[in-house]
Amino acid sequence: MNEVTHQRIKTNGIWMHIAEQGTGPLVLLLHGFPEIWYSWRHQIGYLAKHGYHVVAPDMRGYGDTDSPLSPTSYSIQHLVGDLVGILDHFGEQKAFIVGHDFGAIAAWHLSLFRPDRVKALIALSAPYFERSSSTRDSESARRIFGDGCYVYQFQQPGRAEKSFARYDYLTVMKKFLLYNKTDYLVAPPGMEIIDYLETPAVLPPWISEEDLQVYAEKFEESGFTGALNYFRTIEQYWELMGPWQGSKITVPAKLIVGDKDIGFEILGTREYVKGSVLKSLVPDLEVVILDGHHFIQQEKAQEVSDEILSFLRKFST
Repeated sequence: MNEVTHQRIKTNGIWMHIAEQGTGPLVLLLHGFPEIWYSWRHQIGYLAKHGYHVVAPDMRGYGDTDSPLSPTSYSIQHLVGDLVGILDHFGEQKAFIVGHDFGAIAAWHLSLFRPDRVKALIALSAPYFERSSSTRDSESARRIFGDGCYVYQFQQPGRAEKSFARYDYLTVMKKFLLYNKTDYLVAPPGMEIIDYLETPAVLPPWISEEDLQVYAEKFEESGFTGALNYFRTIEQYWELMGPWQGSKITVPAKLIVGDKDIGFEILGTREYVKGSVLKSLVPDLEVVILDGHHFIQQEKAQEVSDEILSFLRKFST
């Protein structure tokens, strides 16, 4: 079997870096914050070995993909446009879409906007939430969690970049990727979230110092602004999503979430994931809850790979 190859392709007006392996039905693997294509290192070869053409891009603003300067260039419509462009590049009308965190949000919305391009969807760590008809998401987060909420801090241009700069890139990656508490990311009053996060002295068995260094080196090249711009479009998201109010996601979908994920036990998230409201928005939905944290495709690599493969096989000919 061929090894992972890398190229940059033109899509939706930007140059996007993709890692690619295998032949067969197309599977897109979409990473979240703060990651790159490498977060799927365990799944790429596994799915390729089982007969799939696996493509894992660096999302807009990350790694070796272009990073537009304006936060308005990171709307959900931009992200979905990037994904449609990838499918067009490979001449595929439909693909399997697998996303984690912000990548899952992009996957949900590709399925919402263009169900004609999606065979089936697998979302990790991020259930689908319908846009509130009355309250902006950023207003809700700040009202509930206060100014220490990471979403609020990240929304302010330059604030997070300035605070991150007090640490080397490897330390920043350790603080985020190794966070293992179940509560929401909220710093005490007057403290930046990056200062609040701990730096573990011992690494968990699912990630190595070398793995972390891969992330650190890429963010040292790209900076964090592109990644943070996703948070800076939350207001724009509410304004642009009105036409889809009340729409359902009709493609077959599977949600995989760790029971110790950030915020899973607060604000009724567990009940929402297991209850009827989410099912009403995504009627053809399967939910799998694993023993794990937020970066579940790395922490529970084989379990997640098996869950992905079993779902893809239901719709593969």
